[in-house]
Amino acid sequence: MKVLVIGTGGREHALAWKLAQSSRVHSVTLASGNGGTRRDPVFHHIELSDPQALCQWAQQEHVDLTVVGPEAPLAAGVVDVFRAQGLRIFGPTRNAAQLESSKAFSKAFMKRHHIPTAEYDTFTDAALAHAYIDRMGAPIVVKADGLAAGKGVVVAMTLAEAHEAVDFMLLDNSLGVQHNAGGARVVIEEFLQGEEASFIAVCQGTTAVPLATSQDHKRLQDADQGPNTGGMGAYSPAPVVTPEVHARAMRDIILPTLHGMAQDGIPYSGFLYAGLMIDAQGRPKTLEFNCRMGDPETQPIMMRLKSDLFELLWAATDPHGPQALQQFDLQWDRRAALGVVMAAAGYPFNPRKGDVITGLPADQEQAMVFHAGTTLTGEQLQVTGGRVLCVTALGDSVKAAQSLAYQTLQGIQFDGMQFRRDIGSRAIKS
Repeated sequence: MKVLVIGTGGREHALAWKLAQSSRVHSVTLASGNGGTRRDPVFHHIELSDPQALCQWAQQEHVDLTVVGPEAPLAAGVVDVFRAQGLRIFGPTRNAAQLESSKAFSKAFMKRHHIPTAEYDTFTDAALAHAYIDRMGAPIVVKADGLAAGKGVVVAMTLAEAHEAVDFMLLDNSLGVQHNAGGARVVIEEFLQGEEASFIAVCQGTTAVPLATSQDHKRLQDADQGPNTGGMGAYSPAPVVTPEVHARAMRDIILPTLHGMAQDGIPYSGFLYAGLMIDAQGRPKTLEFNCRMGDPETQPIMMRLKSDLFELLWAATDPHGPQALQQFDLQWDRRAALGVVMAAAGYPFNPRKGDVITGLPADQEQAMVFHAGTTLTGEQLQVTGGRVLCVTALGDSVKAAQSLAYQTLQGIQFDGMQFRRDIGSRAIKS
């Protein structure tokens, strides 16, 4: 079988790495991958990003399955283009991907289908948004209504931070949000207390197969200080997701979402990621939906997955319906996995490019370095900005996985690199 993976980040490196392990897969091509995937002779690469061009290439090359990694191609309708030509592709349609690409759509959907989430309001007018913040007080959450590569959410602990976030999103667009039709819009939500977790399922129609649970660390610096990022590290499983919380998440959030999408005439297939806030009583509420795997959560989840990823996604794209997916019972490594992100100088606001990366260790069964923001120039590996690497390791406990991950990254060097030294601390405390 020939597989195409669309995307350039650490998530796509991890997915391609896992897909290549399947006995049924004889070729994995990335569009367009990164420096790390290009160093691996297992993978092929193409320099295409336009949905039509990708579809044409997949037809010519008789690609059996395409897997979409990031959010931007989904929002651009790549799945619609491929399906119109009868090609097998894993991911939601453009309309279904609005669960992620439009926070306003997502919040209205959750309200309509009684899916537990924070109270909210939506604004296009900065003055009205500022007045709402003054009325509600802090802490409060401000979200950009559009794709922002995981950075369009500000948890404002003070009124000043909240007002600044509104100006960033509605007036300056300094966070680089891809605004939806109708221009700049923000969603302002109540602040939820509790502990966050990532809950991801493989879905087709109203069938969902949950993946291993995970938690990520969003803030740039140790002890959850500094600016919000796309994620500075993650681990799996998440101790906060007890069997009871897991059952509630499936019963109250994942399955009602799939049934709600079907009722609205937008059947869902692909990864469905629910960012959960779990309160002290173990009740989850939905912070947001993503229509893809999380990054860096994918890396530790793929390290723990023992089942064949290709077989899973092949079943989830069966044109005859979800019967094949319903049969799936995923097998997981009993060990924990933990990934530490190494980010570029200046990340997240002004990441620097061009720094040379040295000291990368060889791949091991228990420790992998997944690449994100890297490029290969001749034999030289260079930083392309943002999150650069995710050093991921397995261990008998989160603490053991943490120890091996930090041990593995010791030799890696590039100027200005940033990484947290406390990834996994929440799980170790518990």
